Amino acid sequence: MLKIKSYVKVNSLAEAYELNQKKTSCILGGMAWLKMGNRPVTTAIDLSGLGLDTIMENDDEFIIGCMTPLHDLEVSDSLNLYTHGAMKESLRHIVGVQFRNCATIGGSIYGRFGFSDVLTMFLGMDTWVELYNAGRIPLTEFVNMKKDRDILVNIIIRKTPLFICYMSQRNSSTDFPVLTCTASLAEEEARTVIGARPGRAVVVEDKEHILRNFRKMSRAQKKTAIEKYAKYTAANVVTGSNMRASEEYRTLLTEILTRRAWETIGGMKDEY
Repeated sequence: MLKIKSYVKVNSLAEAYELNQKKTSCILGGMAWLKMGNRPVTTAIDLSGLGLDTIMENDDEFIIGCMTPLHDLEVSDSLNLYTHGAMKESLRHIVGVQFRNCATIGGSIYGRFGFSDVLTMFLGMDTWVELYNAGRIPLTEFVNMKKDRDILVNIIIRKTPLFICYMSQRNSSTDFPVLTCTASLAEEEARTVIGARPGRAVVVEDKEHILRNFRKMSRAQKKTAIEKYAKYTAANVVTGSNMRASEEYRTLLTEILTRRAWETIGGMKDEY
C-alpha cells in the first residue's frame, strides 16, 4: 500500500525541485502505476498547478508538458499527422481511455518501464527531455541514465522529415505488450526500436548501412534489404522470458515486426 504523509501542490518548479531532493519525497503524475506500489512517501509533490499539461507546436518542434495525459497525445491531430498515425497506434492499446486520461507522458517517460509502448514510440523520433536542473538531454541518452532527484518538465520532439511506423504484439487486447517495435526513417537515418523485450526499449542502428538510400531503392531491392535488416535486428537485440512469452518467441517477433514495420515504411503495405 502507498502511504503518503503530506501532500503539497507546488507553486513553482523551484519549490518542487527543492522538496524532491529528499529520497522519501515523490513527484505525482497520474498515479497510474505509483498507487500500485508499496512505499512510504513523506511528501507527495503535485505539479498540476504549473500549466504543464499542454502540447505546443512551433515550426521546429513539439513541446509536450510532463503532466499531459496520454489520451491528449492519442487524439492530437498535429502529432498524428506528423507521425502518420503512429502516435495513436502506440497509445490506443494501453488499458482503456479512462486510464489514458490519468496516465501522464512525464510519468511514462521518466519511469523508463520495460513494458512501455510510449518509450518505444518516442525513441523512434528525434526526442529530447527537458529536466529542471540538467536542461535538455536526448532521450536516447536519458533512457540509460541512473534515476536521480531531477524533475522532468517537458518532452520535446524535433521536427525532421519523418517516416515512422509503430507495431506491437499482445496476447490479448489492453494487456501489456509481448514486444513493441518502432521503425523510423528520418532523412536517410534508419532506426528501429524494440521494447518489452521484456527489458526497456533499445535502439538498433543500421551500422551495416543495409537500408542506405532506402527510398531510392526499387521494390525488389527494398524487399531484399528489409529481409536482411530484419534478421540483423533480431540478431542484435537481447530478449528474455517471462510469464507472457519466451525468449525464443520474442526473438522471432523481433524479426517479424521489424520486417512488417519496414515494409509499411517502404510503401509495401496498403495501410501506410
